[in-house]
Amino acid sequence: MKNIVIAAGYATRLGELTRNFPKPLLKIGNSTILGRMLDDIDRISDIDEHIIITNHKFVHIFEEWKKKQTYTKPITIIDDGTETDAARMGAVCDLLYAMDKLNINDNMLVVAADNLLFFSFKEFIDFANEKNTSCIMCHEQPSIEKLQRTGVIVVDDNMKVLDMEEKPQVPKSHWAVPPFYIYKKADLDLIRHSIENGCGKDAPGNLAHYMVEHTTMHAWQMSAGRFDIGSLDTYYEACKRFATQNK
Repeated sequence: MKNIVIAAGYATRLGELTRNFPKPLLKIGNSTILGRMLDDIDRISDIDEHIIITNHKFVHIFEEWKKKQTYTKPITIIDDGTETDAARMGAVCDLLYAMDKLNINDNMLVVAADNLLFFSFKEFIDFANEKNTSCIMCHEQPSIEKLQRTGVIVVDDNMKVLDMEEKPQVPKSHWAVPPFYIYKKADLDLIRHSIENGCGKDAPGNLAHYMVEHTTMHAWQMSAGRFDIGSLDTYYEACKRFATQNK
């Protein structure tokens, strides 16, 4: 299984912090946002490679970061060629670009690189192996306002996904979807043809929505929380929370 990290955005909401520096490599305590995620994923036996998709503006920073890493699985950095937020390809197109460039033909764990998690991805991978389908994560979100800003799914008693909507005005459930996905090898052809068949390009949830309509997917309920770093306030809060923790 390939661990594919979507990290080609420009994080404009963090202002000067990310004007010339990638958000995933911002420091959190003695590590970075990305480092804390890879510390967990690298220990999972199913994973055999970390593939990080970034942009041309930040690729040299990721390459320098890579030289200092000691993970057991190899790290591959992909440059999507863009240099500005206005020219960005979008998360789905970045994934397709990496799949094509590296000729990926394996199960994929696809993750956004701006979250700190309080659980291990191993639980998610074990769930996907048990179901033997592509899978998404979910968590209960009581706030209607927050549900209107994310993906929302409807599931049956076996956590099979019956429906998914992106940013619905009238959410059909309280199951919110964070940006973490497992796509099985059997579904890769669907992914490769997703854009030409109408899938949205920007958010990674666009692809999950498309896949729910074209294949069987299950949802794994997060066993603990996460910290989504989407603004200066949340970044500084994370720094404070993790200040005393080592890598």
